Amino acid sequence: SKKAEDYIFKFDVIGDNFTNKYDLSVNVTDNDNDDLCDAEEILINTYQVDSVTDIDGNVYKTVKIGNQWWMAENLKVTHYRDGSEIPMVTDSSEWSQLRSLQKGAYCYYDNVDTNTNIYGNLYNWYVVSDSSNIAPEGWHVPSDSDWKEMEMYIGISESEVDSLGWRGTNEGTKLKSTTNWNNDGNGTDEFGFSAFPAGYRDTKKYGDLKWGTYFWSSSIYNDTHVLRWGLNCINSKIEREYRSMHYGFSVRCVKD
Repeated sequence: SKKAEDYIFKFDVIGDNFTNKYDLSVNVTDNDNDDLCDAEEILINTYQVDSVTDIDGNVYKTVKIGNQWWMAENLKVTHYRDGSEIPMVTDSSEWSQLRSLQKGAYCYYDNVDTNTNIYGNLYNWYVVSDSSNIAPEGWHVPSDSDWKEMEMYIGISESEVDSLGWRGTNEGTKLKSTTNWNNDGNGTDEFGFSAFPAGYRDTKKYGDLKWGTYFWSSSIYNDTHVLRWGLNCINSKIEREYRSMHYGFSVRCVKD
């Protein structure tokens, strides 16, 4: 007969504007040819989902985390809210010049257009700060306070949330998608945020696709640097750090 084994079953039950997520740890035993399945633990996490459409017609899933509504996908818009075009820059030397020009631009990771389908676009911070507004109507690029509100809701302590560097315990794992991360670094996606490892762009290179992801905030750290948030495949925490405005990072928006 079959020996007693532990199985884990995962169910996603989707309804109108919400998703119920169940994790069941189940013991399965064979007793006189009768299979007995006793649910030892049931963990239930419920989150609401909706959608928002940008000026280009791209539709993004959105998710409610605490009292906030967040995009559950990376932005891939190519026009500002007022209809003006965001320049696409592929050349490394031209991207480097954007720093002195303080000019906004976007790109696809490694200049491969199909990467945007999964990972969205990478934007420098001059796009984020442009008064033409990158966010859809009724939404905005999250501030430092917006990010920290979400982090405290999912478990980072108030005493730690203002720190720079890697903070928390396993909150990063809770935000990561369940696929696409290298090194067995997939997340549990407990809140539906579904962070994919979109990488980044520097002046001369792309890096960290499938290894890490980084999100701009709207909050300036000093004259040349801005606060940004990061996750990677070898760390279960969330990074709060500052970087130069010329970097290409992902953008998630939060509802006004």
